[in-house]
Order: sequence, then structure tokens, then C-alpha cells
Amino acid sequence: MNYKLINLKVFGDERGHLISFQKDNNCPFDIKRSFYIFDTKPGVVRGSHANKHSQFLLIAINGSCKIKIDNGSGKIENIILNDPHKALWIDKMIWKEMYDFSYNAILLVLTNTLYDENEYIRNYEEYKNIIQGDNERTN
Repeated sequence: MNYKLINLKVFGDERGHLISFQKDNNCPFDIKRSFYIFDTKPGVVRGSHANKHSQFLLIAINGSCKIKIDNGSGKIENIILNDPHKALWIDKMIWKEMYDFSYNAILLVLTNTLYDENEYIRNYEEYKNIIQGDNERTN
């Protein structure tokens, strides 16, 4: 499977709650980069790319958004992130689109790589050709 929802381990008491991230603690990889998406206007789609090497962990820390996951072989999944206790792990070479952000949504994104524009595939047809070529070589 090249994506999965993860129930995050929460620490807390009567004073409040905390969720931490490190390899094998709420995150399946070593974190090299983090960023968050916020103030997204209605109708805007973010992402629209695949990555050759990066894995992602997405957490809606406020509000909600939808994530379209496409493996390039006809399997498309739409996931709703609306709970800060859950994260969506996405493996490398998966097309992803984030959309339908609620008002005041904040989407935290953790990755296992530093930013490198050369590892992004931003053209969907190019992505599908790469995936289909990989599938032909493995069959």
C-alpha cells in the first residue's frame, strides 16, 4: 500500500494535549523538512504533483481538507483530513492534490527529504507515462 491513515499518539492531561513527531513515533520516516499550508482560497487546488523520492505525512491541525491520491494506474482515492489526531502518510511516486480547504484550515506537511525541485513531477501525463513504464518493466 502506498498510503495509509495513521492514528497519532497523543500525550496530555488536564492541562492540555501534545502530539510529537519523530521517526517511528507518529512518523514512519526521519523528518528532513516541514511546512504548513494555510489561508487557502476557496476552489484552489494545492499539490498537483508526484515526487520521485519524498514521502509525506499530512495532518490537518485545524479545519479540514480533502486529499486526492492517484497511483497512476487507475486507482484514485479521496481522503478527508479533519482530525488533528490522524495523519495521512503518502509514499513516493504518488500523485497528490489537496483541495476543498475549510475556512481557517491549516495543513501541516512533514517530508523525509529536503526540497529539490528536480524530484517533482508536475505534469500528470508525464507521471502516468513513468508509472506505466515502471509497471511494464515489472510485469
